[in-house]
Amino acid sequence: MVSAGDFRNGITIEYEGNIYQIIEFQHVKPGKGAAFVRTKLKNIVNGGVVEKTFRPTEKCEEARIDRVDMQYLYSDGDLFHFMDVNTYEQIALGQEQIGDALKFVKENEMVKICSHKGTVFSIEPPLFVELKITETEPGFKGDTATGATKPAVVETGATVYVPLFVNQEDVIKIDTRTGEYLSRV
Repeated sequence: MVSAGDFRNGITIEYEGNIYQIIEFQHVKPGKGAAFVRTKLKNIVNGGVVEKTFRPTEKCEEARIDRVDMQYLYSDGDLFHFMDVNTYEQIALGQEQIGDALKFVKENEMVKICSHKGTVFSIEPPLFVELKITETEPGFKGDTATGATKPAVVETGATVYVPLFVNQEDVIKIDTRTGEYLSRV
């Protein structure tokens, strides 16, 4: 159990039957009345953000989130297959559990599977990936003064906006959190 007075960013709690991660918190002491804790909570299952206030003495159950490194093996239609590289145990997850988390992940790459009490709720891809561009229009010399970008399709099928000097078959580094181009490799 964790009291509201001890809230910190990143703590996960069980509250009203849901699992929330504390994104932001603020201890408020108004001139009149009792102090309280104002928080922004992110529902880790569906991604929704809510604002709640707590009395500093209120207690919430701390939720234990398991993050396991697994290798993404392949997809066969609606199922995506993963393997724990230590135990060789395989699991298959559906599209609703995956979302677009594998947009920049190739087969045989490592990802983190996040679960709570055995129920998988999300997948964390590596922060940065290096992918080859399979399709893009050629850039023209002299068009770079404005920092212009063009769409490029990478080998996983995702579209990334890249600077005009990047060509087809180039390998680029991508930030998976934002989907932005970082550099050529």
